[in-house]
Amino acid sequence: MVRKLKQMADKQAASAAGLFDNALAAQVKDSAQQIWLAGMGAFAKAQAEGKQVFEALVKEGASLQKKTQSAAEERLGEVSSKMSTMAGDVTSRAGQHWDKLESIFEERTAKAMKRLGVPSAKDVAALTTRIDELSAKVARLSKSAATPRKSTGTARTAPKRTAARKSA
Repeated sequence: MVRKLKQMADKQAASAAGLFDNALAAQVKDSAQQIWLAGMGAFAKAQAEGKQVFEALVKEGASLQKKTQSAAEERLGEVSSKMSTMAGDVTSRAGQHWDKLESIFEERTAKAMKRLGVPSAKDVAALTTRIDELSAKVARLSKSAATPRKSTGTARTAPKRTAARKSA
């Protein structure tokens, strides 16, 4: 009898599990059916409103592109001005360093030339001025020597050598 009861219990358990499986399967089937219908409705709506949605997306894309371009141009302008400022600073610093190098080079060259006995530009300028002054004096003196002087009547005569010859 135990066997019969056990078989009956197994049948009832199997039928209950079968009912549970059937109910779960029906529920899953209904849920899948609803998901399928929702997808079909979305597809139909997308087809009907597709052109309008596409145009709206194009407008949003164009607007976004304009905003992005203006922001990029603004940033580019800022970077360009910063780079110009930095270039100006670098140029001025380089100019200062170049001037220092140039003056150091000139000083060292002048010292080396002085050691070798080469006259400086100041020395040459002073000599040129002195030569011009002397040339002017020579010109004045040669003009005065070229003009004949008036005679005063007293002529200087050379001493006679005859007296010296007589004693010899």
